[in-house]
Amino acid sequence: MAQQDLSQDIFKRVKPVCVPLLGASLLTSTSIPDVSRYLNELHKILLDLRSSGISLTSSLISYIFYPLSTLLRRNAASDIPDRILEKVFIIVGLLYTDWWWDCDIGVWEQVFLLCGSVVGGMDQKGKKKARDDETKEAAGGCLLALLRVPVSQDASISSNLRLDSAEARLETFKAVSRTEKFLPIIGQTLDSLLVTVDSPHLPLQRVSISILSLLVGTYAADSFIPSVLPGVVSRMSRVALGTSSKKGWANGEIVSGALEVMQFAIVRAVGNDICIKEGAIHPIIDLEDFTQAATDHSDQPSHQTPPFSTLRTSSWLRGTSSQLLIALNTLTTLVTHPTPSALSALSNLSTVLLSSTSRTMPEAQPLLLHWLLSLSNSDFPTVSTQSQKSLLSILTSPSEVRLPVQQTLLHITNDNLLALPGLISTHADVKVAHAAGNVQAVCKLVSATGDSKAIELFISTGIGRLLGPTGGIEKWGSSLLSVLELREPSVTVSTNSSAQLMLESNTTLAQGEGFPEIDFKNVFSSTTRNTLENMFYALGQASGDNCLFSVEWFANVGRSGSGSRSTTATWCASRLLEGVANASLRQGGNVTNLVPRSKRLTRLARSLTRGIAEFWDERDEPDQTSSADSIHAEQEHSDSQTLVHHVKGVAALHENLRITRAAPSKMKEDAEIKQHGLHRALLLQLLAVSAGILQAQFSSLLLHALYPVLRSVVSSDVFLSSSALATLNYIATVTSFASPANLLLSNFDYALDAISRRLSRRWLDVEATKVLALMVRLVGSDIVERAGDVVEECFDRLDDFHGYGIIVEGLVEVLSDVVNVIKDNTENDLLNPSDFSGETEDVRMTSMDDLLDWLPRRHEIDVDEVDNTDYGPAPKEAWGKDKTSASDADDDDAATPEPDPTEDPPLTPTQALTKQIVARSSYFLTHSSPVIRVRILSLLASSVPILTDSALLPSIHSAWPFILNRLSDPEPFVVSSAAILIESLATHFGSFMYGKIWDDIWPKFRSLLNNLDAANSASALSRRGFAAVGTQSAYTHSHRTYRSIIKTMTAAAAKVHLQETSTWQVLLAFRRFLHREAHEELQQCARELYSTLGKKVPDAVWLALSSTMADTYVTLQFLASPQWDISSNTKIIFDNL
Repeated sequence: MAQQDLSQDIFKRVKPVCVPLLGASLLTSTSIPDVSRYLNELHKILLDLRSSGISLTSSLISYIFYPLSTLLRRNAASDIPDRILEKVFIIVGLLYTDWWWDCDIGVWEQVFLLCGSVVGGMDQKGKKKARDDETKEAAGGCLLALLRVPVSQDASISSNLRLDSAEARLETFKAVSRTEKFLPIIGQTLDSLLVTVDSPHLPLQRVSISILSLLVGTYAADSFIPSVLPGVVSRMSRVALGTSSKKGWANGEIVSGALEVMQFAIVRAVGNDICIKEGAIHPIIDLEDFTQAATDHSDQPSHQTPPFSTLRTSSWLRGTSSQLLIALNTLTTLVTHPTPSALSALSNLSTVLLSSTSRTMPEAQPLLLHWLLSLSNSDFPTVSTQSQKSLLSILTSPSEVRLPVQQTLLHITNDNLLALPGLISTHADVKVAHAAGNVQAVCKLVSATGDSKAIELFISTGIGRLLGPTGGIEKWGSSLLSVLELREPSVTVSTNSSAQLMLESNTTLAQGEGFPEIDFKNVFSSTTRNTLENMFYALGQASGDNCLFSVEWFANVGRSGSGSRSTTATWCASRLLEGVANASLRQGGNVTNLVPRSKRLTRLARSLTRGIAEFWDERDEPDQTSSADSIHAEQEHSDSQTLVHHVKGVAALHENLRITRAAPSKMKEDAEIKQHGLHRALLLQLLAVSAGILQAQFSSLLLHALYPVLRSVVSSDVFLSSSALATLNYIATVTSFASPANLLLSNFDYALDAISRRLSRRWLDVEATKVLALMVRLVGSDIVERAGDVVEECFDRLDDFHGYGIIVEGLVEVLSDVVNVIKDNTENDLLNPSDFSGETEDVRMTSMDDLLDWLPRRHEIDVDEVDNTDYGPAPKEAWGKDKTSASDADDDDAATPEPDPTEDPPLTPTQALTKQIVARSSYFLTHSSPVIRVRILSLLASSVPILTDSALLPSIHSAWPFILNRLSDPEPFVVSSAAILIESLATHFGSFMYGKIWDDIWPKFRSLLNNLDAANSASALSRRGFAAVGTQSAYTHSHRTYRSIIKTMTAAAAKVHLQETSTWQVLLAFRRFLHREAHEELQQCARELYSTLGKKVPDAVWLALSSTMADTYVTLQFLASPQWDISSNTKIIFDNL
């Protein structure tokens, strides 16, 4: 009853529209607007009903359809405007959503015919203007509603019953469409749709492809599909490739639909099942099938062929499969389509064709597998996951296609490896990335097989066979090494450098350093470079221990020289070994997925470590012989395999035609040195991988491995140095050390022994001293515990090689670093007894009243200074042990003698070591090398805060003549270092330096100031301006010397007793640096000097500066210097007095 009431309400809503629409069904110029309005109202009503979920009954649909059919019958097709026909098709399409279940077959046929004629433009015969795309789209939408199975909207009907009814209804329509009467209509509609599918109107394209998918996949008869297969495949290939579009790639949704239509057409035309059914191929299951296949050669049809059909025969299948293979080859470019929907459709097409056409199109299997492998490396996660799952489903499903696919995958891997050298030599980066990506995708299947151990074992064994002794590594490996050439990047990005480590004592610099990137000379794309690297890693990971033969082969080639061939071989060995060990250098030692290490793998890692360490011992310079041998080997290989030589730039001029003489030898030598550094950097990577394999077991090999790493850190090659820092950090991480400093400290004996062996007469490495200095800087404050060994080693070598300046310089630098570390580690609670800063300052009188008050009591003794302590009776005899109390020696109350408070406390071990360094190194103050003299002066200055006066001052006293001579040194930086030493001595030992400052140092400073003034007056670097002082730059030698002198005198003024005469000379000598035209830094230093002197002799400071600015006092006019504008600085100084 409720259904009837609902139908009655709907009838009342549509009647006011259908009745006038029926009356105006004959279209005229005046009725067309009314008809359009009625159709709009009817369309709106139907949309409201659809949105409310209301299904129309058959009677209501017939009632609504009647005025529409009347309109179509009473008017010629050419007289119906496009907008009217478009709305009619839209409304009919909405009606067929519910009418599909019980409409009359004759009506279905007529509507199908009408829609097909409009889509194909056959209704416009004699009319010049064709239907617009919107009308064709509406007709296509109506046709789509006729063909597709709608979803049931009636919840009261059982789903199973509805499903059965839908299948029965669909079979009815399929039977009608396959009749001889209706088959031409299907064919004509297909032909029309193949035209409209290439329309630039995107909605019309979508509708046309959807209809084609239904017709080809569902409604067309099996015998009819071979007849339309060529046209469908050809047109869909054009649509998918977007050849008719001027925008490049076709829309992803369009490509997906086109590939789906191709899939339906190919599977229904040449699928395994249909071809076996019709006898195009004969399955061979037993021996009788062999006999039947040998005797059956007839291609004659066994029954009458239906009209418009093509019989499937073996000859037809051979021709069709070859044509399909050509068509499929044209779709290879879709692998790089930018949309995931197109890539997913291509993956689905490959999967279906691999499973359904394995017997009919076996030649297409490599192509389809290439697609799936390429798509499994896609940047879109959905595409890569789908493709990989498709490959795994084919490999793991118990079907007849599994074994051929497995064999094909191994053939693809082998072919791609063999093809890589030729592709690299032609600079085809895209093809190289494709081939390497396919190999990588095959290797990934090993780790993605899950529980299927058989498939994993098969692929792993197959790849291991390619990389094993019988895989022909000598063939494809040699070809690859002859064309793949590595080079250092133009810019090495590194957070730290060896120079920074040598200048800064920061133990955290080496931490977190990653391995620098490597460039290829004939591979220009970074994507291709990464793909090649990932390919080797995947090969090693997939094959496991089976590829250790290839690793060893590449490693042996890499250690045979340092040319391009050896460098590339080392890189290949490192990448393969990374994969075997599952220890990527990019992870920085953070191995998350540990794999068990076999004995064979650990044995190889130990052998590689020892061999790499020996390489540093044998080849300290670029080996030209090995380079020549490698070039000769490459030439011999090039004779057996012709490669393309790619040359860029202007053609080189023949030597005989050159006007100027070229110098190619120097360029060649530089290139060899660079290749030498790159080769060693890659050897360090191989060393790091070996450490990642052995991990804690690598500790025993640090005796061999530490020195090559540290030796490379101090290299002048930035790439090699950065690689060595990364190697050191990686080894520390995998061997479970918190930092490289802890690693070096724990293996300090190993490193020191390696350095000692390279500083002997039999084996001398001049860079070993830099390695020792670097080790001291890396370890930092913890080196104090082992500093004795370092110092002893340095002095032993100084005794042996004191005549070699470069070695002495390095050893003195090490000693200076040790002292600096001790200085930083020394606590500040050591107070020097003679420190003048602790003395009480004199009470200064500020007026005559204070003087008159003090004079009467100048002889009085201060009460606080009188000692009233009762010390008991004075001894009558020498102190000592009482003879009469010898028997009471063991008495508990016997007093123990206290230590003498006047004696200095014993030296700590670090102080004793520093004292030894100072005593034995001061002799080098007279060395011929100014660098060594500077380092000794810096060493002495660093030792001043560490040692007490009794430990340091005897050495300073004995070396004092040499220190004074350094103030007359011809090198300005030596003079500056000597001034810094004197400043430090004056700061810490003021009483000791009293006589030395005013009697020895100040006269030399006065002479030095005069010499600098004379030199600056003739220098082009002098400051420009009236009475300007100093130089323009703060980095000249004279400026630095000025600064050192002023700071030294400031320290003397603060910590040393003043001499009146010398103090007055100082006040007059440094006035010029208060001039506003002097350098700002020198002005600041001068202000500090006068402020320090003002705390002790303010009257003298006031007198000297005031007299300089004005000639108020006649007797002091000789002090006036109006050329110096010191007013601003003087005001600042006076404010601080």
